[in-house]
Amino acid sequence: MKTAVVHDWLISFAGAEKVLEGILEVVPEPSLFTLIDKLDTNELSRLGVNCTNTSLLQNIPKVDRLYRYLLPFMPLVVEQFDLSEFQVIVSSSHAVAKGILKRADQLHICYCHTPVRYAWDLYFQYINSVPKPLRPLSALVLHYIRLWDLSSVSRVDHFVANSRYVAKRIWNTYRRRATVIYPPVDVDEFILNESPREDYYVCVSRNVPYKKLGVIVQAFGSMRDKRLIVLGKDTEKLSNPYPNISTLGAVSRDTLKEYLSNAKAFVYVAEEDFGISMVEAMACGTPVIAFSKGGSCEIVRDGKSGILFHEQTPAAIRDAVVRFEEVQNSMSREYIRKEAERFSKGRFLREFSDFLEKKTKAHLNRL
Repeated sequence: MKTAVVHDWLISFAGAEKVLEGILEVVPEPSLFTLIDKLDTNELSRLGVNCTNTSLLQNIPKVDRLYRYLLPFMPLVVEQFDLSEFQVIVSSSHAVAKGILKRADQLHICYCHTPVRYAWDLYFQYINSVPKPLRPLSALVLHYIRLWDLSSVSRVDHFVANSRYVAKRIWNTYRRRATVIYPPVDVDEFILNESPREDYYVCVSRNVPYKKLGVIVQAFGSMRDKRLIVLGKDTEKLSNPYPNISTLGAVSRDTLKEYLSNAKAFVYVAEEDFGISMVEAMACGTPVIAFSKGGSCEIVRDGKSGILFHEQTPAAIRDAVVRFEEVQNSMSREYIRKEAERFSKGRFLREFSDFLEKKTKAHLNRL
């Protein structure tokens, strides 16, 4: 059956794009649609496609920097994709991809990474970050986005969530049940490190507000005997007056694996929908110290594969580090690695393929 795969935008290769990569491996001969495609040739080749079908936003100058400001136009733009020739539609959505238009005889499965964060869960955090003169306009735009978001729910036949946490949010926001299929993590890319760990902690994250990297920096800034290395896009721009903290920015994949496999522990303070980077650290046998809300509760077993703390504060992180150092010698690297394998890419391909086949057959039987 002809299948269209719709993804919000392709600006960088992050967690949502790793899921998209897995979806495209499962779908036979897919046609890929996205509002904006700014991936380089190597990144696009990872997806296994030669080209993408893009929208009119593609040709806006510097759109890879300005795309977030185009959110008010995205509901209208995504509805302009003509998918009438396809029998099955799979959307990979954290913004507007689930809102494509479809006929009643088409099957639409949405892999939902999250309901639109800045319109729902992070609304007040986003509004408070906007200059005061622009807040009324921003509030009006996001009100419109919420209305459209809810109106587009009926266009989805089946929701798939990337965690139980997101499945609950889908129910709370859309009043729709979702099947949980965890994202694919290429755990085989990471090798269990048996050698003695080096004396540093590591954090891998983009430098965006909800990741709360400043809280980690403050926590370790007050623990001068603990070394912290922060990796990820724009992390070199963090305010960091502390000599025991290194903010290195984006690094190569090989360098990332080296830092993860040699660290004492991986530290994370964000409330994540899932948290692929936590699983990657565990694939190296590295324990995770993480905030106990969101996907981390489904990934980390407190006291066995890491430590969970309950507040996004420097004091809570400091206490978690103390707890970790008291029990770190009892944490088995082999056990931690095995826990990471629960989220393997092979498991995702098998589960999503079975789900797609089951729902497609049921849909055809109803026609």
